Amino acid sequence: MSKPIKVAAFCGSLRKGSYNRMLLTAAERLAPAGMKLEEVAIGELPLYNADLHQSEFPIAVKRAIDSVAAADALLFVSPEYNYSIPAPLKNAIDWISRASKQPFAGKAAAVMGASMGQLGGARAQLHLRHCMVFLDMHPVNKPEVMIAQAQNKFDADGTLTDETARGLIRDLLAALNGWTRRLNVS
Repeated sequence: MSKPIKVAAFCGSLRKGSYNRMLLTAAERLAPAGMKLEEVAIGELPLYNADLHQSEFPIAVKRAIDSVAAADALLFVSPEYNYSIPAPLKNAIDWISRASKQPFAGKAAAVMGASMGQLGGARAQLHLRHCMVFLDMHPVNKPEVMIAQAQNKFDADGTLTDETARGLIRDLLAALNGWTRRLNVS
């Protein structure tokens, strides 16, 4: 039996009822056996300010850094705000990337998102991939999971009902599982 894969998951929206939070919940349910998603709390992080970590990081930042460092892989679930990454998610990336031992480096990563628009957050995912390159993450390239017109794909309880989207999520998480195992072969 293979070692379980621990995934540090980020939700780019802080809103409790967001489609991306619902998407993350769907991913938790659709994850393959042996994969556990644990959300990194980003809502409590202060705005990034280098003055705040001259001697040590704030407690919330330390917890986020530790979560990423302990993870085998990363999952980013994010909406698109103004053609880009939402501020809370970018803030979390900026804080975590300041750790002396870069916790993002060398990690397998996957991205997905949902929006009410036609592109499903495609531009935010592109910007997020730019950050991944600089931080030496190793993203899964396919399948791309961009859930367009999300308002039509979840029921009143927040359950993802679209079977195509559910299949894409399963495939993405299976790809993340395989990619993580390939990267971690010693």
